[in-house]
Amino acid sequence: MDLKPQELLVLLKVSAHPARKFTFAALAEELAMSAAEVHASVKRAKGAGLVNERGRGDWAPIRPALQEFLVHGVRYAFPAEIGPVKRGIPTAHGAEPLAGLLHNEADIPVWAHPQGSARGPSVSPIYRTAPEAALRDPDLHRLLALLDAVRMGRARERELAGKLLSDALKPLDAAA
Repeated sequence: MDLKPQELLVLLKVSAHPARKFTFAALAEELAMSAAEVHASVKRAKGAGLVNERGRGDWAPIRPALQEFLVHGVRYAFPAEIGPVKRGIPTAHGAEPLAGLLHNEADIPVWAHPQGSARGPSVSPIYRTAPEAALRDPDLHRLLALLDAVRMGRARERELAGKLLSDALKPLDAAA
């Protein structure tokens, strides 16, 4: 079973809110996906070793495995495509937390979106509904922006984004 990019959107949403228990229906609504898409994503992620299923409807990302894939594999499996300058939602080094750390005044990469606050080179989101989901959830937006920095950034940006993603995805018992 092949991994698809929407698996990362689902897993990052759940990872952004580790204390919450999501139903497929709730995830679907918050990610602008169907419940069937979410269910299929979790099933594929489980097959890829990124999800631990503890029982019917009780599952969680395997945080170390997800961290490893995001930092070392995602840029090869799902590279970002850079497009023309558009209005959109800042991502990668144009969004927090990297924007505050890198002080990069170059073009701010964006996901094309009519409600966006910036203009810059457009970046293909990891999944078509990611910009909408990011507008609704700042914690998810931060993780998706870091993911985009890994997918498209230069070495310095990728390294810093990888470290921040790793910190955000540390196993819950190691975070204490």
